[in-house]
Amino acid sequence: MALFRNLFDFVLNDNKLDEKLGLTEKQKRLVQNTWATIRKDEVSVGVTLVLAYFKQYPEAQKEFKPFKDVPLDELSKNKRFQAHCANIVATLGKLIEQMHDPELMEATLINFTEKHKNRGQTPKQFEELKQLMLELFPSLFGKQYTSDVQEAWKKTLDLIFTKINQVYAD
Repeated sequence: MALFRNLFDFVLNDNKLDEKLGLTEKQKRLVQNTWATIRKDEVSVGVTLVLAYFKQYPEAQKEFKPFKDVPLDELSKNKRFQAHCANIVATLGKLIEQMHDPELMEATLINFTEKHKNRGQTPKQFEELKQLMLELFPSLFGKQYTSDVQEAWKKTLDLIFTKINQVYAD
C-alpha cells in the first residue's frame, strides 16, 4: 500500500503547477533532465547553435567584434567564438537550474537582458534565436525529444523570452 501511495504522490506532484513559471513539476523535470545532456558539451552545442544563427542571419555576425571578420567555416576553431558560445549555453543552463527559485531566475534573466539591451541587441534577435533553438532541439536531444519534452521546452522558452520582451519594453 505504501508503494501505491508513493506512486500516487509522485504523479500528483508531477501535475502540480508552479504558478510563477506556468510549468508543471513534470515539465520542469523534463527540461532539466534534457538540459543535462547539453551540459556535457556546452562548447559544441553553443557552437552549433551560434553557427546556425549566423548562417540564417549573416548580418548578426558583424555585431561581434572579436570574430566579425572570421569566415564562417573557421569560426568553430576560434577560441573567442567558442568561449562566447559556451557562455550562451551556460547562461541558459543557469536559468534552467534556477527554476526551483523563480525570483532568482527572473533576476538573472533581467541582468542578462539589460546587458544585451545596452549592447544594442534587439528583441527581434532574441525571437530569432528562440525559433532557431526550437528547430535545433530535436537533433540536439535525439530520442529524448518526445512531444512532452517539446511542449515543456516551448513553455520554458516562451516564459524566458516573454520576460526578455518585458525588460525591453520597460
